[in-house]
Amino acid sequence: MAVQTGLGEPRGPWFLSPDLGPDGRPRWDVPGPGEDPSRRRWRGRLWTAAAVVALSTVSGAAAGGWVAGQGGAGPTAASAAPVPAELVTAAQKTVPGVVSVLVGGGATGQSATGSGFAIDNEQHIVTNDHILAKGGGGAVTVEMPDGRRYAAEVVGREPGSDLAVLKVPSAAGLAPLPLAKPRSTRVGEPVLAVGSPLGLAGTVTAGIVSALNRQVRLGTNRRSAVQTDASINPGNSGGPLVNARGEVVGVNTAIATIDGSGSIGIGFAIPIDQVQQTADTIIGKGG
Repeated sequence: MAVQTGLGEPRGPWFLSPDLGPDGRPRWDVPGPGEDPSRRRWRGRLWTAAAVVALSTVSGAAAGGWVAGQGGAGPTAASAAPVPAELVTAAQKTVPGVVSVLVGGGATGQSATGSGFAIDNEQHIVTNDHILAKGGGGAVTVEMPDGRRYAAEVVGREPGSDLAVLKVPSAAGLAPLPLAKPRSTRVGEPVLAVGSPLGLAGTVTAGIVSALNRQVRLGTNRRSAVQTDASINPGNSGGPLVNARGEVVGVNTAIATIDGSGSIGIGFAIPIDQVQQTADTIIGKGG
């Protein structure tokens, strides 16, 4: 198992200090180094008293919960915080417009998967260039939310910004996702990352915008990115990061990891103004 530096020495369930009881708590009957045994006995009495108070509190909460369940006025059991209605609406609007991107798998043996979304009515799809690169430049297939698959044309690639534009036949019928106004994104606003992490199409994860103008390496250049704590995992690349209004604020493209162990709640998206500018340039050159 890889040792995660900076997080302290890992201790597994097999490690138990002789000064701790079976439950992992300090034993009241074992004095510490240089400690007066009578002091430890006095502390043990405090532990016992605290346990009685804790038991009384738990019993009271349980009784209150029972009374509430019987229609009384006692306190109710804690429940999960409700999901904001606007995020539910944003997810309903966004998921049907997000596709899975499958690259390679042919003679080269290289393959890659990611996500993408339509940026206009001409069935142009924005995704990450690194998906195409990892797929060894093989054939590109786009899978619709309803399972239909289409061979996609690579309109153009821009490795410097880690963006690429694909195009599928008009029969795909993808509706473009609305784009947020440039520089309208704010730190702290709720966002959704939508895509196909680990091949699980139509997955939505929620978080907030953690920071703006974060300097990270995107593609072959160092660029400003939108930082988010919405979970982003392999396969999310190329998918949209949308605000509570369902507007795309960025393209999910990278995550920070510790020892390559996956999402740790720090992800990065290419800001939508950069995405639109690059996509327009690619489409203008490639048709």
